[in-house]
Amino acid sequence: MSEPNESPPADRLPELLETERVEETAACLDRLCAAETETRKRTLRAVRDVVAERPRTAEDLVGPLSMFLTDDDRAVRLTTAKLFVSLAETEPAVALPAIDPLADRLADDEEFYYVRARCAEALGYIGREHPEAVSDPAILADFRIGLSFDEAEVKEKLAKALECVALGDPSRLRHQVESLAEHLVDDEVLVRYHLCTALTAVGCEHPAKLASARDALVSRLTDEGEDPYVRGRAAEAVGLLRRVDGERVSSPDAIDIDDEDAAEFVAPRVAFLRDAREDTAGGDEKRAVGTLASLRSGTEAVVEAMTSPDGEACPYCGLELPEAGPPMCPRCGAPR
Repeated sequence: MSEPNESPPADRLPELLETERVEETAACLDRLCAAETETRKRTLRAVRDVVAERPRTAEDLVGPLSMFLTDDDRAVRLTTAKLFVSLAETEPAVALPAIDPLADRLADDEEFYYVRARCAEALGYIGREHPEAVSDPAILADFRIGLSFDEAEVKEKLAKALECVALGDPSRLRHQVESLAEHLVDDEVLVRYHLCTALTAVGCEHPAKLASARDALVSRLTDEGEDPYVRGRAAEAVGLLRRVDGERVSSPDAIDIDDEDAAEFVAPRVAFLRDAREDTAGGDEKRAVGTLASLRSGTEAVVEAMTSPDGEACPYCGLELPEAGPPMCPRCGAPR
């Protein structure tokens, strides 16, 4: 049994967090620092689950939680970074005090690359809603450097962070257009999509800046083997560039897409491009294409569509089932 003035045991941390007893929770976090590695891992995973459901419970506790970003154990640091991703995505204002420790992990060349990627993702979410808070040139430089990593998931998180920064304030990346365009040939489709979206965001407010990315964007647009969502976003960016006086860009009149959902995304963007070519801007607002607001509200749905597995969902437990799979659901055993 604990003494009256003794910090509660680490296993009680999620419970304390849920009841919003800030002082006791902070004391428990301090105690957790000295706990066994497995206890730290298990407890922080439980804390992450609480924060994902109720992000406001982490308010006033960001400082103590940030200590675990420098934990001796790599898995603990990664769990903590994921915790801040969840917090920054849902309540970016609450995560603001974590900017410096997140940026320190991102900048550490010796840090595990997945930890760096998650820290970048958290910073990106913060920057989307609070662009002035993630305006340090060193942070943006680390985002761009990360695009050269070998690991696909890491590059995708860094490209996503850059997209978030552009969606928060396109001016932040207006001088980086050429360097971002160099990565539009990346092997990973999500890297290409996020960067096309970032460039389109820049073009919404600084269309002339897209001139240095013209060839790279047109290459994505005209490549019949390219993902349709990437082609659609490239069409949108090229449409913005074509609205600049004197810009003449060769582009297709139409793009045939077999997938119905993807075709619905691509068609209005090709129309937006065609209108620019014909020097008619009418209907842009109605289509909600080529605006920062449309990008901010629509890009997550596109990523979900791009990453959803082919096939169908189990009608009993909801598990996504591959098109060519077993005759029964591997989770609940129900027949397909």
